[in-house]
Amino acid sequence: MEPFLEKFFPEVYRRMKSDTKISNYCTFDSELLTSFTSSLYIAGLVASIFASSVTRAYGRKPSILAGGAAFLAGSALNGAAVNIYMLILGRILLGVGVGFANQSVPLYLSEMAPSKYRGAISNGFQFSVGIGGLSASLINYGTEKIEGGWGWRISLALAAVPASILTLGAIFLPETPNSLIQRSVDHQTAMLMLQRIRGVEDVQLELEDLIKANNISKTIQHPFRKILERRYRPQLVMAIAIPFFQQVTGINVIAFYAPILFRTIGLGESASLLSAVMTGVVGTISTFISMLIVDKFGRRVLFIVGGLQMLVSQMMIGGVMATQLGDHGGVSKGYAYLVLVLIGIYVAGFGWSWGPLGWLVPSEIFPLEIRSAGQSINVVVNFLFTFIVAQTFLAMLCHFKAGIFFFFGGWVMVMTLFVYFFLPETKNVPLEKMETVWVEHWFWRRIVGEFGKDTKNEA
Repeated sequence: MEPFLEKFFPEVYRRMKSDTKISNYCTFDSELLTSFTSSLYIAGLVASIFASSVTRAYGRKPSILAGGAAFLAGSALNGAAVNIYMLILGRILLGVGVGFANQSVPLYLSEMAPSKYRGAISNGFQFSVGIGGLSASLINYGTEKIEGGWGWRISLALAAVPASILTLGAIFLPETPNSLIQRSVDHQTAMLMLQRIRGVEDVQLELEDLIKANNISKTIQHPFRKILERRYRPQLVMAIAIPFFQQVTGINVIAFYAPILFRTIGLGESASLLSAVMTGVVGTISTFISMLIVDKFGRRVLFIVGGLQMLVSQMMIGGVMATQLGDHGGVSKGYAYLVLVLIGIYVAGFGWSWGPLGWLVPSEIFPLEIRSAGQSINVVVNFLFTFIVAQTFLAMLCHFKAGIFFFFGGWVMVMTLFVYFFLPETKNVPLEKMETVWVEHWFWRRIVGEFGKDTKNEA
């Protein structure tokens, strides 16, 4: 919103309004603007490290509560901000909330879900994120029209609504059976919880698997050191590679800077915000489709099909912008809308592949003894590369220009090949039996060796 830019980022506002010599691709290149955007992610990175210990020692529920409380404080500060320092402090608190929530919520969903529905239920996390992003775009579009230039305060302060829902809802959430067993010698409560969430009386086999996994986990004093062992090498590689690849799809280019991109190609402020709403709708619908089909077709198929879809659309966007958008002026309306359609196709590909599956797969591949540590590594890597992309994107856009889309498209090709060759299928595999997928994989069985054979025999 222009009043927001004028108040907190006056240099960017001045360039946008009066500097006719600056390149279209460089108008928004500002260290202060990128620092504001990326402060959330560096805060989330640090918070997720602490969240791992909280999640392991006290349970998933307290981590969710802590995240909700931080969200509330951050949204209040942002809505009332009178200077850039107050604004960045509020965003840092939001980052703490995201760190705790990203650590605990995917674990909570994967542990509560039956294995045959785990994909759909866990994908609900990204679906909810998509609804949040869509709601934010709709709010921005509406509040931008408020006269007096204070609509941005409503936009930022309304983050308190989902934060309140998360915090109050977490109070009534039951703890997961895995966490109950991990933190208590009384397994009766865990058995009752299993019976309640599975809807059957006979849960003895699953309970025994959980107790066995817990007994192994209790022998582990240093899970971050343990995950470095050879037997956990596949999980460690995935905990690093999947969140890294998720960020270099280029999705955050679209998510963070969609209105800026649309203004770069010549759309006005209202049209840019409305275009961001449209891409949000596409992303939310595609993630919902992923929820419906992920347990039928599996993770690998969606990863590969979505990757190819993103690759083709990114190459076409880069081609249109390279040939039609120069340093000055805009593009014709026809080409502007073509870019909008191609971005919608790209967002749809991400919405049913790397968006939800980038959280689903890491949440289901770790054995209990390293689960909190593994999820923490996943979240830290995610935040680290989100921070790097957010911190560098505007400068990259200024220097690479249309080549930015070819840059991210190249990474999409690499990650699609990585999934094809190195990611085994995990659909319908119980969490406590997940180590068997590495034993049966053409590459990873060479790494896990004898450790994997023991696991396979027990299964």
